[in-house]
Amino acid sequence: MKIFQKTSSFSSEEKTFVTIGTFDGVHFGHQKIIEKLVFEARKMQKKSVLLTFFPHPRMVLQKDASIELINTIEERATLLKKTGLDYLIIHPFSKEFSRTTALEFVRDVLVNQLNISKLIIGYDHHFGKNREGNITQLREYSHLYNFEVEEIPAQDIDDVSVSSTKIRHALHSGSLKTANNYLGYNFMLNGNVVNGKKLGGKIGYPTANIDVKETYKLVPKTGVYVIKSLMDKEIIFGMMNIGNRPTINGNHQTIEVHFFDFNKDLYHKKLTIELLYFLRDEQRFDSLELLINQLKKDELIARGYIKNNL
Repeated sequence: MKIFQKTSSFSSEEKTFVTIGTFDGVHFGHQKIIEKLVFEARKMQKKSVLLTFFPHPRMVLQKDASIELINTIEERATLLKKTGLDYLIIHPFSKEFSRTTALEFVRDVLVNQLNISKLIIGYDHHFGKNREGNITQLREYSHLYNFEVEEIPAQDIDDVSVSSTKIRHALHSGSLKTANNYLGYNFMLNGNVVNGKKLGGKIGYPTANIDVKETYKLVPKTGVYVIKSLMDKEIIFGMMNIGNRPTINGNHQTIEVHFFDFNKDLYHKKLTIELLYFLRDEQRFDSLELLINQLKKDELIARGYIKNNL
């Protein structure tokens, strides 16, 4: 899969099959659309193109600082690479671009830049200035510019019973198993290992403090999780705490990972942490001794989960 950072950088003498959308989560519902796109493009010996936008339109038009996305744009690209797509275009979304009319978008982007032969989209898709474009207009423009439009029926996607909203809700409520089932893969956090207060090492549980720099990335419910990470081609398991460390009067949220049977220096490394199982809510303990006792119990349960499920 080749990645382009704007539509004007893309060119193809071959006709293309295209889908458009945010595709946050790249979940089963999204995968159904992409699978159809890739299959039909290959059948007709055309190239498959997924056009997405970043930043998210709400981040630009509404200055929505509270927006939470399941994937960073880098994570989304990594997941899309696995689908068999030929091309991914991540077009910059700006206020200027938002003023593009539905006709201009179809003519200038889909037809002139992407050389479209067929558009496959999910139901109730809107596009263009003030979201004025809809399936009716798309069908009209398709006759004018000689391309096909296929809308995937609501029932076909609803049968999967998946939406990004449902996944976000599951992650916020600690229903990690539900979220991972909807996604079809383990929810992940990516970040650099930064300096912490090194308390973990003093109590026998050294931790790597993960800094997720993308403020729009959803961080799930506070609590303790079983996790895994790939380091130097080796899968390492451990447990992770997301929270404010109330036992030591912490005043801001941290993401701390303790890896089992591992003692290498990780400072400044970028890690991908996959969340496997939600162990428990974050708690405040009256002493460090009680906290250590609980961590030992957490480790036993986590190791048991890994042994019996992975």
